[in-house]
Amino acid sequence: MSKGYNMAGWRVGFCAGNAEMIRGLSVIKGYYDYGMFQAVQIAAIVALRDTEAQVEAQSKIYQGRRDVLVDGLRRLGWELEVPKAGMFVWARVPEPWRSAMSTLDFGMKLLEEGNVAVSPGSGFGTAGEGYLRMSLVENENRLRQAVRQIAKCLGRGADR
Repeated sequence: MSKGYNMAGWRVGFCAGNAEMIRGLSVIKGYYDYGMFQAVQIAAIVALRDTEAQVEAQSKIYQGRRDVLVDGLRRLGWELEVPKAGMFVWARVPEPWRSAMSTLDFGMKLLEEGNVAVSPGSGFGTAGEGYLRMSLVENENRLRQAVRQIAKCLGRGADR
């Protein structure tokens, strides 16, 4: 519910499946959770019941953001797949930086020298090393600005 319904951080969800497994989950959750604030539950019900058109519109916003970021990074020579869903773009760190430094160090370089915050792929396990996870939570203009700042930080023109 969080991103599609603009309820980030609300942690509303449900579980469906094998009844025995769900009973076990219910026992575990009973020890860790004390219930959800009723207003959040009501907002989730209304969102699920009455906002299909808004969810479709939200998807189009994320698609536009994705396209801006992917196109901008590709113009800079980055290798990346166009994600079909989700609110993140996974981009392979370009050479020569991929060979010269860890993903964490590269992410810090972008933060400190380019004022662009990214998530180093290594934070998601060893398979993430060499990649950055970039969020699509900013609007298209801010994403264009981020691409320009990355280009400047890495010594490349934004129009390359």
